[in-house]
This record gives sequence, C-alpha cells and structure tokens, in this order.
Amino acid sequence: MKSVLIIGAGQFGTHIAVRMNELECEVMAVDSSEERISAILPYVTNAQIGDSTNAEFMYSLGIPDFDVCIVTISSNFQNSLETTALLKELGAKRVISRAQNDVQEKFLLRNGADATVYPEKQTAVRLATNEASDAILDYFQLGSDTAIYEMLVPKEWDGETVRDLDIRRKYQLNIIAMRAESKLTMLLPDTVLHTDDRILVFGSFDALRKCFRI
Repeated sequence: MKSVLIIGAGQFGTHIAVRMNELECEVMAVDSSEERISAILPYVTNAQIGDSTNAEFMYSLGIPDFDVCIVTISSNFQNSLETTALLKELGAKRVISRAQNDVQEKFLLRNGADATVYPEKQTAVRLATNEASDAILDYFQLGSDTAIYEMLVPKEWDGETVRDLDIRRKYQLNIIAMRAESKLTMLLPDTVLHTDDRILVFGSFDALRKCFRI
C-alpha cells in the first residue's frame, strides 16, 4: 500500500485521490482552500488546510514518509514551482508535478520534479491519435515515440498467422495480445488472426502508420 501526498485539491487532484482511494492507497491531501479540503475528505485518509510554499508547514507533514508527492496546483505556477522545489529539499522520494505548457514542464523538471503530468496535452494527443484512423481503437503512451496501440486487424490480414505477417522484422512492431471483451490473450506465432479482431501492437507511431497504411 503506497502512501501518497496530493497537493492541490481541485478537480484534477480530486480525480487522482478518488482513484488512489479505490486502489487502497493511503492518501493525504493539502490545499489552502477549506472548501476544497471539505470536498475531498471522503476520498482521502487525511487532509490539511495549509500553504504548500511554507517550509515549516510542509516539514510538519513528514514529507520523507510519502512514497510519492503529486503537485496538482494549476492556478498559480509560481506556487507550483516553489512547492516542487521545497518537496525535494525536504526529502521527498518522488515528486510528480502538473504542467500546463511546455515551458512549465521544463522549469518543473529543472527544479525538483522527477516527472511531470501534462493533462491537456496528453488528452489532446490521445484524442487526435484515436481519431486519426478508424483502425486505432485506443493507445497507451510508453515513451516519447513508443506506445501500445489497440488496433482492428485489417481485412488483408484475415486468416494469416502472426508468424506469416512477420511485422516485427518488417516494421519493428510487436503484436503482443488480443482483446476479447475485457480479457487479454497472449498470442503465439501460429495464432491465426481474423478481420476485426482487436489486437495490441507495441511500437512507434511512424512504424504503425506504414504497417497499417494510416
């Protein structure tokens, strides 16, 4: 069970708290607004009203005891930046901070963030990628140029085996699983694919475009 500190109890922070609570994490929320703290209370183990840029207040929280600290402040970037730097100074093991543009992302990474989350950009990229082709059903980004894509098997692949298609050699793509309803099945080289089967493919988007002719 992970111990998580969420700084900022707005909509984004609350969504994280709700999911963390479902995953049985111990969650503490911090915000300067009594109203927001009251709203998030049902989803956290503990919550405190306070200024996350105040070193004395933050020290009192026992920052090194948390497995991860998530800074979700969006209304004041200066406070977000100061909070991120302060968390590291106080011994935070891992700090993830919210960015709203590329410049903020760079500053946060330079000033203590181990990673950033960029919800607006990530949502936009996901939407654009999903809608770029009817064949792309969903995708999960793993790095700057690699992802796992959920794809429909093209008509021309009907009756072919994974081995016969050989897209690993031809396109540097791996077919790693097939989805049927909510279940995933790992594929073998002799697995036969059929039109409109839903498969998970790992690789770069450029390779995917060439292979699936997107």
